Order: sequence, then C-alpha cells, then structure tokens
Amino acid sequence: MAEIQIKGVGKSFGSFTALHSIDLTIADQEFMVLLGASGCGKTTLLRIIAGLESPTRGEVWIGGKRVDQLPPRDRGIAMVFQNYAVFPHLTVYENIAFGLRMKKLPQPEVDTRVRRTAELMHIEQLLKRYSGQLSGGQRQRVAVARALAMEPDVILMDEPLSNLDALLRLEMRAELKGVLANSKTTTIYVTHDQVEAMSLADRISVMNGGRIVQAASPVEVYRNPAARFVGSFIGNPPMNFLPAEKHGDGRYHVAGLSLAGPPGAAQKLEFAIRPEDLAIAPGGLKAIARVIEPLGAHTLVTSEVGGALFRAVLDSDIRIAPGDELSLVPKPDRIRWFDPETSSALKAVP
Repeated sequence: MAEIQIKGVGKSFGSFTALHSIDLTIADQEFMVLLGASGCGKTTLLRIIAGLESPTRGEVWIGGKRVDQLPPRDRGIAMVFQNYAVFPHLTVYENIAFGLRMKKLPQPEVDTRVRRTAELMHIEQLLKRYSGQLSGGQRQRVAVARALAMEPDVILMDEPLSNLDALLRLEMRAELKGVLANSKTTTIYVTHDQVEAMSLADRISVMNGGRIVQAASPVEVYRNPAARFVGSFIGNPPMNFLPAEKHGDGRYHVAGLSLAGPPGAAQKLEFAIRPEDLAIAPGGLKAIARVIEPLGAHTLVTSEVGGALFRAVLDSDIRIAPGDELSLVPKPDRIRWFDPETSSALKAVP
C-alpha cells in the first residue's frame, strides 16, 4: 500500500510563505495531478514529498509511515524531472540500470528489469545508444523507464513533458497513462498544462497562492469549480463571468436576462457559464460580436455583453461577422453562481 498523506504541510522561505498548511490524501495507486500556474507551490510540495525540501511545519506519510524526516532514498519513491536528468556518459541500458546497481541487485535481476521497462516504454532497440544519440522524446522515455525499473511505491513527476513538442506530448501522454496504470504505483504529477491534467488524472488538485483550492475528479473540477479561480483557470477558453443582481421579483438579472438564482443567496452574485454551454436563440444575453476565430469544427466568438468580454463556442456552420448582434442563451443546468466577496461557488439551482 502506498497511500500518501500530507498533514498540515507548510513551507516558508524567510518572510515568504510558499505553502499554507496543505492537507491532502492520495489513495494507493491513484494518479494525482497538482495543477496550477508558475509560483503556486506545486513543485515545492512535490519536492517536500520527495525529500528534496524540508517542510517548515507538518508531516508527510507514505504507506502508513512518517517519512518527512527520512532521506529521499528511504522513502520508496522515484522521480522524473522536467529536464530528463539522463546521464550523457552512459548508454540507455546503464541509465535504466543505474538505480538498480546502487541498490546492489544481482545482475540477472538488473537485466530482467531493464529489458522489461525498456519494452514498456518502446525503447528496447535503443539500449546500446548514448543519450547524445537520442531525441528529446527518447530521453524522456529513458527517464521514465529508469524510474519504473526501481519498482517504487510512488512515482513523482515534475512537468516531464513540458520540453517536448505538441505532437510528441500527445503521444507520450497516452503512453504514460497506460504504463503507469499497469505499474500499479501511486503517481503525483506536477503540471501547469490543464489538458495534461484533465487527460491523465484520477483527481486534480488545483493550487493557487500556496493553497489547494479544489481537489476532485477532472469532470467535477471542470463542471463544478469550487471557486472562481478554478473556473477561470480550467478551460480553454475559460468560464465567462458577469455581475448579477437580485430584483424585486426575487430573480437575478444578468445583462438583461432574468434567471432563478440559488435560494437565500445575497443581493449581488456572479453568474458564470462555460463558452460551449451557450447557443444562439431568442431571449438570451444581448451580445455584440467583436472577434471571430474559426477553429475547424467550432467557431470561437468573442463578444461584448454589458461592457464585458464574453466568449461563446458555436457551431462552425453559423455565419457571424464582427459587429453582429447576438442573443446567447445559456444551458440552464450549466449555469454556476459565485459569491463576489469570497469567490466561492454557491449551490446550483436544481
């Protein structure tokens, strides 16, 4: 069992607090993604779990054992870095075997593990080559194979695909998901790329300002963001937000549209809707088209609603030109509401 428990972990660098009392449990064999913009604390948290940084406060437990005072080699982990960290003076075989030799495993066991993991990562034909003879994608496969060969309880990955081109990232993403599912390890994966996070994760922990804002399944994070930040960070394009005010009829008025809001909510709220949850129909939000971007199957329309930018993803067959007046109707079950003072989500109307 390799359940990971982060209990009240904080980290300060002088007067700067990088992490604010993080509490997080990652189940055995779960694929957890730490997602956030640069500087949000995700890599600091990963390094604390790895033992490369010491927490200022709090505890780290792996497999029911407290490890925050143990050196990295005693934590049962393997790590894959952004810059590959492949030794240039060693062959692919020796790179994969490096950690196994450090553990003084017998040569037949080393050979078995190296060849098995090389086959998993489709690099068995490269075992005699040096890293200088490899492409970036091949070097990253070597780094992952080296980690898997250790048969760790936990694999930690710090933006391992960020140096690859878009097509290779797509290929490696699918490969990683399959390989790590079969390896039955617990995985923590750090990225700022929301597409990576959505496609790989069992759960996503969205981080901002040294805090976990929401930890949930990719679908839950996307459909029901717990805070305004999550809605604005997840999604490309992100959620639209408009001010809403309750009128005498008890309904919320949003740019001329009257909607039923959450029961018992404050006088002023924020209305939110994803761009793909809008359709052109009578009786909607009054919009003026400003920028039209054809995207193949869909068209992204950036419009102006009540003086604010407002985006809609519409069918590519719809003909729209800049300056056209539009009526954009939101899907009722996809509307979300936020408290403008706390930025927290409110319960959706049934």
